[in-house]
Amino acid sequence: MSDIRNPGTSESTDTPRVVVITGASRGIGRLLARKLGAQGAAVVVNYKVNADLAAESLADVEAAGGSGFIAQADVENPDDIDRLFDEVRDRYGRVDAFVSNAAASAFKPVSQLKTHHLDRSYAMNTRSFVLGAIRAAELMHSGGRILAITSYGSQRAFATYAALGAAKAANESYVKYMANEFGPRGITVNAVNGGLIDTDSLDFFYTKVPGMAPMESVLEKIPLQRPGTADDMADAADFLLSAKAGYITGQVLTVDGGLTVVAPPYWADTTGALRAAVLGLPDAPDPLVISE
Repeated sequence: MSDIRNPGTSESTDTPRVVVITGASRGIGRLLARKLGAQGAAVVVNYKVNADLAAESLADVEAAGGSGFIAQADVENPDDIDRLFDEVRDRYGRVDAFVSNAAASAFKPVSQLKTHHLDRSYAMNTRSFVLGAIRAAELMHSGGRILAITSYGSQRAFATYAALGAAKAANESYVKYMANEFGPRGITVNAVNGGLIDTDSLDFFYTKVPGMAPMESVLEKIPLQRPGTADDMADAADFLLSAKAGYITGQVLTVDGGLTVVAPPYWADTTGALRAAVLGLPDAPDPLVISE
């Protein structure tokens, strides 16, 4: 097994890696926990409310060959973050990787954001990452990995996502600063930035937010023309947590099917032969060519 406590090496160890994942009871966090369990890791499955789901996630880890425990903590509360890492320290004495995955926010236009929306978005998404990373780094005695899960709202502005997108952008900025400061201790810090990822959160955003555009109108504009999967995100995170990524730090790995490389006019909005040339029939006529 590659040892992520010694970044960039293939040194093996008989001691399981200790990985703390916030929001690991479902979605991307749960899949990542299972993947790490299959590698023999000891996974700390953090959850806020649903202990049953967290127990199921830990059962997945154990069935895959790993170990760990479930840890209730509301990462919006700094005291809970301290309690979480105190328990990890007491059980294992160290942390080898920390994944800041838990997220939540209000989806509203900027003009409708109230003080409590701003405060809670910062506390839940950004402050929890920074405080968690600080505590994790203190317990990374032989190097390690810190990873933030972010989203394309950090790079592109779209309807109702300002509060969460701004928080994710802040996290990506912190990734760079942490990479610079923690690097001399053998700790890498990176982010995985997801596009439209097929999880409960995506379904909520496109079906529960009043007036939201149909998801299909967005998917047709993505070069790969489909949502990503939680597995796509978990695989990217798994790579950045591995020894293979030992010389990668301060980076944002984007997993979005090409969403953030396109701009209007979109191929989905073209018509006739021009549309057919890319999205239509294989025998489509050539589009009009204008000579310069």
